Amino acid sequence: MHSKQENPMDFTKQSVPEPELRRSQMKHSHVAVVIIVLAVIGVFAGLIPKNRQHSELGAETRQLTIPTVSVVSPKLGQSAAGLPLPAEIKPWVEAPIHARANGYLKRRLVDIGSQVEMGQLLAEIDTPELDKEIDRAKAQLAQAQAALGLAKITAERWAGLLKTASVSEQENAEKQADFKLKTALAESALAEVRRLEKLQSFSRVTAPFAGTITVRNVDSGDLIVAGTGKELFHLAQTRKLRGFVQVPQAMARSIATGQAAEMTLPELPSRPFPAKVIRTAGVIAADSRTLLVEMEIDNTKGEILAGSYAQMRFTETKAEPVLTLPANTILFRSEGPQIGIVQEGGKVEVRTVKLGRDFGQTIEVLSGLDASDRVIVNPSESLVSGGAVSVKEMTKTEKGL
Repeated sequence: MHSKQENPMDFTKQSVPEPELRRSQMKHSHVAVVIIVLAVIGVFAGLIPKNRQHSELGAETRQLTIPTVSVVSPKLGQSAAGLPLPAEIKPWVEAPIHARANGYLKRRLVDIGSQVEMGQLLAEIDTPELDKEIDRAKAQLAQAQAALGLAKITAERWAGLLKTASVSEQENAEKQADFKLKTALAESALAEVRRLEKLQSFSRVTAPFAGTITVRNVDSGDLIVAGTGKELFHLAQTRKLRGFVQVPQAMARSIATGQAAEMTLPELPSRPFPAKVIRTAGVIAADSRTLLVEMEIDNTKGEILAGSYAQMRFTETKAEPVLTLPANTILFRSEGPQIGIVQEGGKVEVRTVKLGRDFGQTIEVLSGLDASDRVIVNPSESLVSGGAVSVKEMTKTEKGL
């Protein structure tokens, strides 16, 4: 039998010392741990940039979803105290003069621009029909007075005969009643004559007060018909004038009787005329939210024409100025006018406001706004409270809105 030859390369068969074997195993274990740690570090090193990219992308996406807005701050408007208000200038007293008698204009004594005194004759009307009526009424009066005289004599005679029992009481009572009837008829005829004579006096058209003739609608020979509504003349007293001003509600409480003001005319902008408040309507007009104020203006020199447009400035009022906003910051909704305000942290508050005067590019805000508010310009119709926005810095041109 052949003996089996041992393989010198077979380490399993060789006896290895126990300490060296442990050291070898520990070395392999450390290598494996290092490899695993390096692998984990490599994995995390690859994940961190990806997570950072995802975070940046998410933040950018969220940033893009937040609308960017421009904001403005409220500004103080012009104080109502120095604000010129439109005024209407009217004569102190004016009246249309109509005819009360029918006829033809016999003569006209005044024309447009004539200065007349109270009671001055302006025109005469020829009234032939009225003259005939007066003649007839006077004849009827004479007839009634004659009948009255006869009835009076008869009544006195029958009263005397009654004392001697020459007539009965019934006959005497009839004569007394006839006397009373004739008295009433005579008085009625006299009243008719007086009525016609008074009507005839209207054939002389006179001025009811001193003033200026501003309108003349008739001339000599024109047919005059009373009660048609056509005025013969228009008379105005212009030595003193009335000015009527619609004062806004914001400054209505500062207006008082006796308060001084200044009036200017477009043709004389550098020439102020003194004026004084004489009365107010006492109520705010519901359609315009204004107070009607009446002014007194001296026009002794005749420099102001009645009917002119003027501007009135109340120099003694002390009304506080009102905050104003650009017109493109207002949202008009069913709830009323609203504005969007950016609060701290970029949160939006939609607030209802009360508007005042509209100046075109700017509008007065009477309530619902503070001077420190940041108001969104050109707000979208979908703007709601609680939403987030990003505020954009405005340019100088935008700030000048």
